[in-house]
Amino acid sequence: MITPESDLPERATTPAYRDGNVLRWLAAYTASLVGDGVYFVALGWAAQKAGGPTEVGLVMATGALPRALLMLAGGVVADRFDPRRVVAGSDMLRCLIILAAAASIAMTAPALWILVAVALVFGVVDALFVPAVGALPPRITSADQLARVTGMRSLSARLSQIAGPPVGGLAMGLGGPPAAFMVAGLLFALSLPLLLTLRMRPLPVRGAEQPEPGTARKELLDGLRYIRGHRLIGPLVVACAVSEIGLTGTLNVGMVLLNAERGWGPSGYGWIVGSFGAGAATSAALLAALGRLPRAGLVFSGTLLAGCAGAAVIALVPALWIAVVLAATIGLTMGVCSSLSSALIQIAADPAYLGRVTSVVMLSIVGLAPLSYPLVGAAIGAWGAAPVFVGCGLFGSLGVVLALASAAVRRAELPRNPSRVAARAGETPRDVAEED
Repeated sequence: MITPESDLPERATTPAYRDGNVLRWLAAYTASLVGDGVYFVALGWAAQKAGGPTEVGLVMATGALPRALLMLAGGVVADRFDPRRVVAGSDMLRCLIILAAAASIAMTAPALWILVAVALVFGVVDALFVPAVGALPPRITSADQLARVTGMRSLSARLSQIAGPPVGGLAMGLGGPPAAFMVAGLLFALSLPLLLTLRMRPLPVRGAEQPEPGTARKELLDGLRYIRGHRLIGPLVVACAVSEIGLTGTLNVGMVLLNAERGWGPSGYGWIVGSFGAGAATSAALLAALGRLPRAGLVFSGTLLAGCAGAAVIALVPALWIAVVLAATIGLTMGVCSSLSSALIQIAADPAYLGRVTSVVMLSIVGLAPLSYPLVGAAIGAWGAAPVFVGCGLFGSLGVVLALASAAVRRAELPRNPSRVAARAGETPRDVAEED
């Protein structure tokens, strides 16, 4: 049973990394992400046993397709209902789906139709989970802690990406796909009691009076109009989408082909990807510790430009060690850029539209950006890695141009911590909050 909303202070009295409410949410989120990693390992290996490479691709695509197609609808659901209910319900459904798959596969050999059905339903539920989990942070802490929470969330995602596959592999080694599916289901179940004990704050309505609830289609169109008309969120969403489309293909498919072209091999690829992840994790940890960066809009634009420049020239460097150092720099700058954009959007968004805003942002990552994969692969095959990396870096830099063209982005700031402001001014945090 979901507990009723509890009143939280208007401003957080402790940093997010010492706030039990935030830490419970972070633990639930981490358990879900590790469960995701274990699930994908189990699904891929089970599909390989049931068929071959073609079947593995089919099963994985079956899960990705509904996730992308229904992401916007998931944003409508997150805004219409309590996002905590949606996240908890999604994890409960994923737990039941995965445990049922474990039982089915344990009783018989993995059947392709079972895996396709599991991937399809899992993708649908994931389309509900992603926007809701993005709309949740403003409900569990105050605006001045959102940048710190974003950093903590990014760090959790990086560590979960490291932990999930080995846990899945260990479970596969001990008991095959049924054991791995069971571990994934238990991790999803672990998140439920943590989510149900969260204290929530009802956010005040900002801006215009809330529209009357309508059909799902009407609410979706209202959300798109809201994003397009918002002077800060609109430019940020477009800038991030353009940079994702420009850089995702080269930093994923392109990096594999670059290593093959240079003769650096799988170990070189591992060093580059690991270095990128370490840089991104470092940026997340720094933001979680600092909580606020001044001139956030300009820092966002500057780090995005640095990341695009690094992605453009990494194919031009002569030695592997330089590419590894450059990859760490790209991870660091793009991590800061991503965290700042997420925090600024969550702070600026009307709470009634947070789910839909999150769904549009995530659609550009899981839906639009992967469309560049075959194009990047074909282009590198035709012209080589260097010109394609440079071209994609320049295309991603268009996002910087779009961001700097917006006065709202250039002037964007993160909220100040009232305790620090009060200490400098000789006032109490309550006085500062009232002045804000």
